[in-house]
Amino acid sequence: MGEEQRLLGVRSIQKHKKPSFSRYGSKYKKRVKEAWRRPRGRQNKQRRGKVSKPAAVKVGYGSPALVRGLHPSGLEDTLVRNIKELEKVDPEKQVVRIARTVGRKKRLEIEERAEEIGIKIINMVKEL
Repeated sequence: MGEEQRLLGVRSIQKHKKPSFSRYGSKYKKRVKEAWRRPRGRQNKQRRGKVSKPAAVKVGYGSPALVRGLHPSGLEDTLVRNIKELEKVDPEKQVVRIARTVGRKKRLEIEERAEEIGIKIINMVKEL
């Protein structure tokens, strides 16, 4: 577990250094959305890697393979829609995120059952 914790720390530091990738020209033209698209033009300055242009998505910005896709707690993030799916979760290796389509009544039932089993829920409903 020590190596995994170290890599989670490395990933956290990397995420702070990583630039926000936006589509080339999105800050100048309203019709060009922010969502990343790879520049493909023959004379595109960003594609050619000009220093003054925004950074492009590359392999080197990825997080370590051992902790890729994990929750910051170091556990696997699992989406749950009902109690039957909750029963399949391993509390030692997984944390639960309740789907956004689940209503308040069923959500409270899922939270109650998760507390009995000892499963941690990421997006608990806020008490009124």
